[in-house]
Amino acid sequence: MGINFRRGVFLLQIDKILERAVAGERLGLEDGLALFESDQIEKIGAAANQVMLKKHPEPITTFVIGRNINYSNICDTYCRFCAFYRPPGSAEGYVLPDEVIFQKIQETVDVGGTEILMQGGTNPNLKIDYYVNLLRGIKQRFPQITMHSLSTAEVEKIAEVSNLSVEEVLIQLKEAGLDSLPGAGGEILDDRTRRKISRLKGSWKDWINTQKTAHRVGLPGTATMVIGFGELMEERVLSLMRIREAQDETNGFKAFITWTFQPDNTNMKAVNNTPEEYLKTLAISRLMLDNIDNFQSSWVTMGPEIGKISLSYGANDFGSTMMEENVVSAAKCAHKVNTNLILQYIREAGKIPAQRNTKYEILRVFKEGEMAEVDFVMQN
Repeated sequence: MGINFRRGVFLLQIDKILERAVAGERLGLEDGLALFESDQIEKIGAAANQVMLKKHPEPITTFVIGRNINYSNICDTYCRFCAFYRPPGSAEGYVLPDEVIFQKIQETVDVGGTEILMQGGTNPNLKIDYYVNLLRGIKQRFPQITMHSLSTAEVEKIAEVSNLSVEEVLIQLKEAGLDSLPGAGGEILDDRTRRKISRLKGSWKDWINTQKTAHRVGLPGTATMVIGFGELMEERVLSLMRIREAQDETNGFKAFITWTFQPDNTNMKAVNNTPEEYLKTLAISRLMLDNIDNFQSSWVTMGPEIGKISLSYGANDFGSTMMEENVVSAAKCAHKVNTNLILQYIREAGKIPAQRNTKYEILRVFKEGEMAEVDFVMQN
């Protein structure tokens, strides 16, 4: 009787939290913890879907045609969860020639792509001149392409090896052609877990401060959270609240993305990185992050089927077509689809697919049965 009573009280508490969130009330730390402790995943998802529909009442799910270009795999941060990097001096390390990068961008433009997610490691041999010259070369050849590229860790490494401030680096990168700063490196914004998974990576304050600096110099971006490292639920909630606080200050985050840690070929084991935990985390994130409009589905790590379900758990965007992806692929978890399959998956979820740009402006709405004129087979 006592256990059932306590469960009934807890369920009533969850109902009240969800009612407040749907009504537009901001949730706090205790609210977030209660939601993560709850097993009412479908109920939480339904509330997140209601909040999403208030921001996006049209039955449209967006996606962007883009390509990941991993310009280098040399990295001196040595994250335990990364299967992609090679240490400086490794025979397997590389820096792509500029002409190879230009060719990859040309292939993206040829299929109607608008976004390049260019990322590598924290390469101590590449200073600001390398990035400035590369970005200028890209923009001279492809002025229409959006460079949603690099990461806070890469920016901080460039500043370190170039003897510049983070702000000076971001200003130079923006002037050379950088358009937007992705949320890579966010993982968990709490230093206990960050020290455990990546001892040499910056603190959560470093990530937040670099993002806020980017926003202030005119570079919008995205925020991210990776779960499954064995982090505390409190650390997840604090991560969300720290992102929310930064967004209150700068309004620079265009979207939020969460996904699960993929342990294959890494030095770590995953903890509770199930599809159910992903969907619950996505939904709670939508409820907590009341000042971010767009939430991406993480079909690359979770697979297209979970991607479809996520569109009823708070996500309004299917992310990128990901013409090329090597970091996640190195952990053997990249799910590969092409543009027309994305259209199919979005329709199967009961939504209308629409191509967007990096600013989340809709470029084209696909009518029923309409397919992409130019398609591609994703490659590595």
